Amino acid sequence: MQRLQAFKYELRPDGQPERQMRRFAGSCCFVFNKALALQKERYARGEKKLGYAGLCKLLTEWRNGADTTWLSDAPVHPLQQTLKDLERAYQNFFAKRAAFPKFKKKGQRDSFRYPDAKQIKLDQASSRIFLPKLGWLRYRQSREVLGAVKNITVSQSCGKWFVSIQTEREVEQPIPQASTAIGIDVGVARFATFSDGSYLEPLASFKKHEARLRRYQRAMSRKTKFSSNWKKAKARVQRIHTRIGNARRDYLHKATTAISQNHAMVCIEDLQVRSMSKSAKGSAEQPGNNVRAKSGLNKSILDQGWYEFRRQLEYKLAWTGGMLIAVPPHNTSRTCPECGCVSADNRRAQAVFRCIECGCEGNADHIGAINILARGHRVAACGEDVSRARPARAKRAASVKQEPAEAIGSGDESVMGAVGIPRL
Repeated sequence: MQRLQAFKYELRPDGQPERQMRRFAGSCCFVFNKALALQKERYARGEKKLGYAGLCKLLTEWRNGADTTWLSDAPVHPLQQTLKDLERAYQNFFAKRAAFPKFKKKGQRDSFRYPDAKQIKLDQASSRIFLPKLGWLRYRQSREVLGAVKNITVSQSCGKWFVSIQTEREVEQPIPQASTAIGIDVGVARFATFSDGSYLEPLASFKKHEARLRRYQRAMSRKTKFSSNWKKAKARVQRIHTRIGNARRDYLHKATTAISQNHAMVCIEDLQVRSMSKSAKGSAEQPGNNVRAKSGLNKSILDQGWYEFRRQLEYKLAWTGGMLIAVPPHNTSRTCPECGCVSADNRRAQAVFRCIECGCEGNADHIGAINILARGHRVAACGEDVSRARPARAKRAASVKQEPAEAIGSGDESVMGAVGIPRL
């Protein structure tokens, strides 16, 4: 199977290459904004939106124009890739996957991409890379680049420049080394609670730096905007945000790597993090309720990185031959795993679960993880819609679609047992 993987390194440019990279990133930003403004003007006049090919023709005119001749100093391929990004942004908007494209701001997420691998040279022995119109650049080689280079992305973050090398290589079809299945319930008090009773404490990277960040942001607000002191204060705030993000990513990578290597099947809740973390402020006509409490909850949810946790689990389990199953999250922590009773009274406290019918007690997050694993088993084994199904009872079991006994051979049973799926 083919594996696409990116390797990111910090660049060590001299003064001249760094100035060139800033100019190239600025040129890409200018082309993106100019093309977006043109599309808006055409829409206002009732004309059809230009496609990527039409924008590329205009890009040639802009590079040769009298007012924008400086665009010709930048390599043409990164400028064309910027137009591709705009076209993709429109497609995501029309497909209702994202909001309408916005104009880019100078100094925010500066980046440009080289799509042609033939123009790129990689010398790993000397820890350097050759890029068109930039020459040879040294980078901090923390690990070896594996596979054939497909494209290169140069980006800037907090005053530092990075290069991301995307590669493609053939690997053998992975076979999971582990043979267990586990359910995971993510939360705020506990970052992740597993169905076997163990759990991970939250890192709370933002919370640890919140007081210091608030102090620097207040100092920045007192400075004259765009002055030298304001820029210095802004750089301090950016460094704190970078430290928070790096700590969170490091924690998530270590956690997801351990989970994917130790389990063949992982079941999680299909949470809509964007909807869960929406502001409750409301409008002037219809103000929201408990806005302060909801704001604190949103901050805690986003500080945990639930979506990034799921994204990393998905591709890492695919690399190890495992399987990730996302189940509906309805009533996972209100359902008794022993008798199947579903009631809000089962969870009167945030962390305590006590069934009102059979008296089963336990940590609410642990109970939720057990129910998530049970739902994942039914989805994997029978393809069941578990949105309203209950866990199996002694007298009445949840509906399952069972295959005839003769249709399942001994080999199929061994495969099901290898990933922790019970035999029905």
